[in-house]
Amino acid sequence: MTSVPIAPAPDCAACPRLVEFRAANHRAYPGWHHAPVPSFGGLDAAFLVVGLAPGLKGANRTGRPFTGDYAGDLLYATLSKLGLASGSYGASADDGFTLVGCRVTNAARCVPPANKPLPAEFAACRPFLAAEIAAMPALKGILSLGRQSHDQVLSTLGLRKAAFPFAHGAVHHLPSGLVLTDSYHCSRYNTNTRRLTETMFVAAVTALLDAVKP
Repeated sequence: MTSVPIAPAPDCAACPRLVEFRAANHRAYPGWHHAPVPSFGGLDAAFLVVGLAPGLKGANRTGRPFTGDYAGDLLYATLSKLGLASGSYGASADDGFTLVGCRVTNAARCVPPANKPLPAEFAACRPFLAAEIAAMPALKGILSLGRQSHDQVLSTLGLRKAAFPFAHGAVHHLPSGLVLTDSYHCSRYNTNTRRLTETMFVAAVTALLDAVKP
């Protein structure tokens, strides 16, 4: 049996709507990434951050998750503050910024229209997330950014959503031994409306770190 790779091919054609959107964006913004965005950080990491999908003018432009948009500013500043990153985040894939014991990915790997992947598009990417999790031997905890990310992680792991309800700051101890922690997505909208503050986000990431301490 052929094993599933941990990432789609650069020319992945599994989702026609996303392929069409990529092509349109390539015409509008030549020189950008315009392909499935690969994960950032090593497979030897103990922590995996799972977002929703690449942003049009963020990861879709730079080719690195959460890089080049506001969500990345908050995410990577928080990871740095908690010792999970090194260097200076410069909102560019070549800024020299690195993750320490942490890896960042998205439930859907291609930028979707209106930042809203369809259920079938999430499903098409789910095998890659499953393969990625399986390829991380030191993985202890997952941070889900937003309810949809939370739901996709549970579906990927074959777990019932009703058994692990989403709530900001919730810490779920999964049957496999992994810890799943939830946060509202670190988007500009959520922070501008104060649904998520920097303090709340730091607390959610800290809750994950505390939950996996020996």
